[in-house]
Amino acid sequence: MTALVDGWVMAGRNLRHVVRSPEEIVLYFTLPIMFVLVFGYVFGSGMAVPGDGSYREFLLPGVFVMTMLYGLGATASAIAVDAGRGVVDRFRSLPMARSAPLSGRAGADLVRACLEMATLVVCGLLVGWRWREGLLAALGAVALILLLRAALTWVGILLGLLVPNPDTVGVVVFPLAFPLTALSNVFVAPELMPDWLGAVAAWNPLSATVAAVRDLFGNPGVGADSWPARHALLLAIAWPLALIAVAAPAAVRRYQRLGH
Repeated sequence: MTALVDGWVMAGRNLRHVVRSPEEIVLYFTLPIMFVLVFGYVFGSGMAVPGDGSYREFLLPGVFVMTMLYGLGATASAIAVDAGRGVVDRFRSLPMARSAPLSGRAGADLVRACLEMATLVVCGLLVGWRWREGLLAALGAVALILLLRAALTWVGILLGLLVPNPDTVGVVVFPLAFPLTALSNVFVAPELMPDWLGAVAAWNPLSATVAAVRDLFGNPGVGADSWPARHALLLAIAWPLALIAVAAPAAVRRYQRLGH
């Protein structure tokens, strides 16, 4: 219970930092809107969708997931700032649960992810995207997206602890995030790619979540016959849990070794 309370206090501290930085609020909420508008309208007229469907309805679930992926950059940078300024060392000297700084960061980022998702859904509805399988299925899709964001948060925490320099973190995150986005089904269905590239995209962890949420939302682009496409829901749960199982313990060990 003490660990939960301390983690909640640290989450509040991280959220207050965001509220006191208006430029961060503007960035958090304009970037998802720009993703929707730019990719939906600029790419929408020239991209193909398997079967008969709207490219915007195909694209929006991918944009939801892509926004969660790029959010790990903010997580890693915030952790790197705390580590670089000695804030982490001060936390370690305080009478609080040792897990609180990390769990608090994870909790605050999950709250931010919920607000980002709300913004994206509203923007999607305004540009013509709809969920077509009922509210319960749509909530299940959002839960899968937030599960992936929780896993990516721990990856971001680990990166921030490994590279305790905000400028360096930015250089590291983009080369990791961009290939994951490009080699996935976010923008193009894997069956429209060359065979070898389609196989890589089909097994991408992002592709599993995107395919699963497209199915739950009732959006086009889920008719592929590959094994990953047929078992997208299973993989959309398994991949994030595997990432958490690897990244969270590694982040905790790295945090415990800081300052020693």
